[in-house]
Amino acid sequence: MSLAKPAMRGLLAKRLRFHLSIAFTMALAAAVAFKYTVTEPRKQAYADFYKQYDAVKDFKAMREAGIFESVRPSGE
Repeated sequence: MSLAKPAMRGLLAKRLRFHLSIAFTMALAAAVAFKYTVTEPRKQAYADFYKQYDAVKDFKAMREAGIFESVRPSGE
């Protein structure tokens, strides 16, 4: 009983084809997972925030609180 000869010719190309396909598939899966678990909820949170956001009201509240040095409160 003898051992089979190892396949050395074309081994690198064969292994690269195998590993590159796995790497590409995993990278694609990671990108899709990131898109739907991070970016889509973040975009929805921004959209929900700006639906009800009133910049003028927020500015007036900050002005009354004295945050801005160059803007006087409306009472003065």
